[in-house]
Amino acid sequence: MSMISGRLRQSPGQDVPSLLAKALPDRAVRCGVCAHRCLVKSGRTGICGVRENRDGVLYSTAYGAAVAVALDPIEKKPLFHVAPGSRAYSLATAGCPFHCVFCQNWEIAQGPRLGMRPAAQSLAPERAVSDALEHGARSIAYTYVEPTIFLEYALAIARPARVAGLLNLFITDGYATPEAIGLLATVLDAANVDLKGFNEAFYRRRCGARLDHVLDALEGYRRAGVWLEVTTLVIPGENDDPAELRELTAWLVEHLGAETPWHVSRFFPAFRMLDRPSTPLATLRRAAEIGLEAGLRHVYVGNAPELAMEDTRCAGCGNVLLARTGYHLSRYLADDGSCPTCKRPLAGRALELSAVRGRVPCG
Repeated sequence: MSMISGRLRQSPGQDVPSLLAKALPDRAVRCGVCAHRCLVKSGRTGICGVRENRDGVLYSTAYGAAVAVALDPIEKKPLFHVAPGSRAYSLATAGCPFHCVFCQNWEIAQGPRLGMRPAAQSLAPERAVSDALEHGARSIAYTYVEPTIFLEYALAIARPARVAGLLNLFITDGYATPEAIGLLATVLDAANVDLKGFNEAFYRRRCGARLDHVLDALEGYRRAGVWLEVTTLVIPGENDDPAELRELTAWLVEHLGAETPWHVSRFFPAFRMLDRPSTPLATLRRAAEIGLEAGLRHVYVGNAPELAMEDTRCAGCGNVLLARTGYHLSRYLADDGSCPTCKRPLAGRALELSAVRGRVPCG
């Protein structure tokens, strides 16, 4: 995560009352932001580590406190069917409702829960929007950690961002409540949701969460009109069973639609899961085959350039519409976002050429 330099003041953010909280007896509060729905007693924080009960009022301590800001190719999110070739202004605060033992960004995601406080710098919502525009971004991505935990801050940025013509993107673990999704629905354009497996025991043991809540959120985002792409990090011996992957991909087709992009991602040892090998290329290839056999039209394999399985093909005639080498994009779409051969529109958001500004090859 390369920092955009010279833009953040060396001062903390501010604490704001939570938008989704229910007061209970004895100054306890029920948080309604994520599916944990934490019962937070006075003087305590929720599982995320950044929502604190102060005398019966739940505060978000993450508002305006950015721990990471970068300008990324949108393909890095990964979002392959949203303004392809453009740049996303990406930001995060600290905190997460999950405690995945394989977390790639654990220092900022799990720092608060582990008693660590990642260095934060003040970034006002209006500055985030102006910076994104100044740097030629087409979108703002709320990413690196679970963005629902900084819901109030995300909304404060997303509303003026939409007015300014920027897209709003969530890179999420899919643990938002229906109430949170309702608030986001008016400003959120697209989301990539980590569907970490299709096994309840895996979710509980390795992530500290529940699969059914993630599936509910995926359907909630889809009903709200948010464009969805799904990523599954395939971990050897954990969630790579072919039968489980068949169930997962069949669910995607049935509940989200055959043109929902599925990103199969290669695992590399990280955080507290250093004893597992990287995902074999054969496993990744087989997972992609399972997705295609299930009826998914757009299956990609990430973190494995050797396989060259990141091109976007027309769901009608099969022609390559977007060719990718690393983060370098070659575009063969018609200017209106359709296949130049069979005229079938590519499913996604902001695919027309006029919607992509600040295009840059990032290799």
